[in-house]
Amino acid sequence: MSPNTVASYVADVEAFRDFLPEGARPSGVTPDDILSYVRYRAETLGGAGKGHDLDEGLSKRSQARLLSALRSFFGWCVLEGERKDNPCDGIDAPKIGRYLPEVLSVEEVGSILDAVDLTTENGLRDRAILEVLYGCGLRVSELTSLRISQVYFDEQFVRVIGKGDKQRIVPLGEMAAEAVQAYLAVRPAPATGCSDILFLGRSGRPLSRVSVFNIVKNAALAAGIRKEVSPHTFRHSFATHLVEGGADLRTVQEMLGHASILTTEIYTHIEAATWQADILRHHPSRS
Repeated sequence: MSPNTVASYVADVEAFRDFLPEGARPSGVTPDDILSYVRYRAETLGGAGKGHDLDEGLSKRSQARLLSALRSFFGWCVLEGERKDNPCDGIDAPKIGRYLPEVLSVEEVGSILDAVDLTTENGLRDRAILEVLYGCGLRVSELTSLRISQVYFDEQFVRVIGKGDKQRIVPLGEMAAEAVQAYLAVRPAPATGCSDILFLGRSGRPLSRVSVFNIVKNAALAAGIRKEVSPHTFRHSFATHLVEGGADLRTVQEMLGHASILTTEIYTHIEAATWQADILRHHPSRS
């Protein structure tokens, strides 16, 4: 699992431990204890479930992740001989529909890129970040850890280290390459141990995920875009525009670093949802 997934699962299990009475052992946990905890989590968000139903105040995705974390933990307890059964086995996770992420149009992407002030050093950096996010479809964690030695300007590609330390090669477009080179000309002096990290803050240290989120959000606001825009929105838009342009789904899968083609297929649904909405909006029977 990725470090972020591990951290989330550990936090969920620790929160459940803190909910239980002091001195409680994993061997004594019952399905009712887990249901009570999920309802407790719901109440803190303003809603609660009834009977043996899961809470209504916690999103289905959050419910599923919480149960997955606890099911994994108690599955480990069974393997270790701490208990004979998994108390989560009798609890069904909620059905999660296919998530269709927010996608920017090509024009909206252009507006966001053009909204960046290129007269400042931070502006040149931010423009390069946005160009790489959209031009290469990187995850925010891949962007913040990207190294100069992984960018091959002459060969026009970027070597990305993705989830599970898996490497992939992603083409580097001309606009993205030019933006990165313009930024490198004004890049601040790196702090100790950060000389190869591409994107740095004023202190010369790597940018945090939160910093990149803020850069993207501020650029979208400056462009007048009212959608909920995040670094991942650029990744989704990159993939969607490739599929709309006729790119092979396997190629898009490789560029995104998806382990399964099923994950990549979401972008065919986005395209279908777009033309379906367009048809319904212009159909003569529309009232």
